[in-house]
Amino acid sequence: MSAEESERSRLPFEPKTKRQKPPKATSKPQVQPKKSEPQVSNQPSFKKQEMAIPPVVSQRMIRRVTGFCGIPTVLGIVTLVVSYLLAIYTDIKLPPIAVLLVNMGLFGIGVVGITYGVLSASWDEDRTGSLLGLGEFSTNWGRMVEVWRETRQKKA
Repeated sequence: MSAEESERSRLPFEPKTKRQKPPKATSKPQVQPKKSEPQVSNQPSFKKQEMAIPPVVSQRMIRRVTGFCGIPTVLGIVTLVVSYLLAIYTDIKLPPIAVLLVNMGLFGIGVVGITYGVLSASWDEDRTGSLLGLGEFSTNWGRMVEVWRETRQKKA
């Protein structure tokens, strides 16, 4: 394990070792002599269970996405229906731009709610986390940014 990997805390469901990327193809295909022995890959194989998100964590994420995405999305649909019913059955005429902006705002909050729902869930199987998940969000966001930076440094 490298120094970078040992510095950050690993996720409960993160594999212990990292996969090795296959070498990039060159412009000319290399001719390899045929061997009778089967070649052993340097790439460690991970079982599906090792790579999967645990069911407890997955269900926690789904519940949060349902709340943070589903509620604004349902409100956006209800706003459309209510504005239509007001226009048809009463004398109240809402400006179309107002209805559009309210719906765009609610649907936009729903889209952001998907990401927030996943990142605000506790990724630790034994800890449920808080109601709004602000602490979990900052922890998981930090982990995600750290992995992006590591990936970018390895590519450079």
